Amino acid sequence: MRAAHRTSPLAAIRPARIIAAALVSAAAVVALTGCSGYVESICGGGEYPVMTVGGTGSACVKDSEEPPKGYTRYPEGKVPKHVDDKWDVYWRTHTLDKNGNIIEAPEAG
Repeated sequence: MRAAHRTSPLAAIRPARIIAAALVSAAAVVALTGCSGYVESICGGGEYPVMTVGGTGSACVKDSEEPPKGYTRYPEGKVPKHVDDKWDVYWRTHTLDKNGNIIEAPEAG
């Protein structure tokens, strides 16, 4: 007669541990690499970006308002939409003078 096969109570825990380890690993990968689909907007809904005249500062203004004193709208077609997009990077080293001409931004110092 064969002896009854006994299953250790720990045997049922092993699959749960493997699944938990896999989930923790997946969460770490997402945390370290970021979500590839997420892109941060320069301004929120109902706002548009403006830049400082003669500098690299920027702000967001309500759609219904004009830029505050010392700020101006970005030139048409050269408006940054998302953080680190082509125009956001460009305007870090360029600005507009008081006549609206694109110039190299003065060095921060």
